[in-house]
Amino acid sequence: MSQLAAALRKEAMLQWRTRVQFAAVFVFGATSLLLFSFAIGPNSEALRLHAAGFLWLALLLSSTLTLAESFQGEMEQRAFEGLLLLPASPTSLFFGKALSNLAQLTLLGVGLVPVMIVLYDAATVRVGGLLVIIVLGAAGLSAPGTLYAAMTSQARAKQTLLPLLLFPLVVPVLLAAVKATSLLILGDPMEQMRDWALLLVAFDGVHWSLCGLLFGRVVEE
Repeated sequence: MSQLAAALRKEAMLQWRTRVQFAAVFVFGATSLLLFSFAIGPNSEALRLHAAGFLWLALLLSSTLTLAESFQGEMEQRAFEGLLLLPASPTSLFFGKALSNLAQLTLLGVGLVPVMIVLYDAATVRVGGLLVIIVLGAAGLSAPGTLYAAMTSQARAKQTLLPLLLFPLVVPVLLAAVKATSLLILGDPMEQMRDWALLLVAFDGVHWSLCGLLFGRVVEE
């Protein structure tokens, strides 16, 4: 636990120093939502119907920028090799990085919700449920995203390679998150939201377990 706490502290310091970059990622996500609304047109019913899908699409596109840069500073200063030489397990390093990415993606998702409400007239009274879905969906993106970001961190075309590897893997997470968010916005007469949330929990458990086990082998090669 002390190793994980130290890794989280390091990540928090790094994220605070790059907070301007996070603001740029948020602007990118908000701009994506704006462009998607233009594609639908002035039809308020259609906008509300597609709001959940566009919210998660904007978050997915923005996440690739955040995840790709999560190892950038350490690779430029060659600090990651030094971290591997410390008496700390690669698993602790992974969970520290993945939890930091989870916090960023959750904050980004929460920040994009007011933009979605304004552009798509997609308000919901179930704010607590929406926050839970955002956290679960962000967790499903951050674990494999952190693993693949580590794999592609030394590649020249990492900004292109990361989405190609990540997007096919997180399709089930996105489908469940979009469906659950849509039910929160449009109504859930059949009470299906709980089932989609449990499906997200299952996906997150698999992703976090496997990625934590594989991270050591990835960074040591």
